[in-house]
Amino acid sequence: MTDIFEQTVLCKDCHKKMEQTIVQKNGFELRALVCPQCSQKIIHPADVNNFEHYNNLKGKTYNVKLRVIGNGHAISIPKEIVDFIQQQEKMMNDMVKLCFEDMHRLRLDFGGEDDDN
Repeated sequence: MTDIFEQTVLCKDCHKKMEQTIVQKNGFELRALVCPQCSQKIIHPADVNNFEHYNNLKGKTYNVKLRVIGNGHAISIPKEIVDFIQQQEKMMNDMVKLCFEDMHRLRLDFGGEDDDN
């Protein structure tokens, strides 16, 4: 099946050929077409769907149990979060970063960036 973004798309306002570009939004790279004349943008529908899914997951709060395993502790990460991360990053069994930010806050970083905030 071919993607609609592989076809020539004309701007509905000025009828010029739209060019492919990447739009950054909250850390997401969204594929888009932009008109070089009037700057009209069309964002790829699949990318819009993934971005909306991310926003739905981002707003949720999960109650998970802290378990003792050997000399360490473990928490379970809800399946829908892990599935979404795997879908976007195509990674699992990679190392994640754990940061003790504040007295009641831990941060897990699944990304490959080496930014130490």
